[in-house]
Amino acid sequence: MNKEQKVQFVIKILNQLYPKVKIPLDHTDPYTLLIAVILSAQSTDKGVNKVTPILFERASTPQDMILLNVQEIRSIIKPVGLSPMKSKGIFELSKILIEKHNGKVPEDIIALENLPSVGHKTASVVMSQAFGHQTFPVDTHIHRLMYRWGLSNGKNVIQTEKDAKRLFPKEKWNKLHIQIILYGREYSPARGWKIEKDLITKKIGRKSILKLNS
Repeated sequence: MNKEQKVQFVIKILNQLYPKVKIPLDHTDPYTLLIAVILSAQSTDKGVNKVTPILFERASTPQDMILLNVQEIRSIIKPVGLSPMKSKGIFELSKILIEKHNGKVPEDIIALENLPSVGHKTASVVMSQAFGHQTFPVDTHIHRLMYRWGLSNGKNVIQTEKDAKRLFPKEKWNKLHIQIILYGREYSPARGWKIEKDLITKKIGRKSILKLNS
């Protein structure tokens, strides 16, 4: 298969497996989504979804969040890990949203990336899932699968994002990035990977990957 054929095959299988998708982080608005995505760094969605109801009951807006101190935020989010850094970032970005953005999450990727604890991937997720802009946030699952499928060279997530945007139709980006994450978790994990269960990779994967798992 050439890359165009691989792309069409990937889209076909993912649509069969996951015809309807939504971001697996519980949230109610752009602000709670932003906080949930920050908390998800090096943590599981399941773990985040256990913590956020407790946090958002206390503070679901920037105005309420700054009424808590950093230590209070940290004590609530501690189970998800990296709580010292995340709690400080959440407090500081909430202050900035009030001071510079009228208490609203900006619908601008550069403004988002300038907030504490918000990197390119987090900003892209918010732009995609909160505001409906077509982005292609690349996490470890997407980075891994794009390499396994022979659609990117696997050098870094920046290149993987460029390749994904170049190969997949723009109008499908928002849905695809969630579909690929779900597929990676279920069929093509980093650990305990069984090629016979990986419907896509065993069909279109790199020869080196297929040979390694034969």
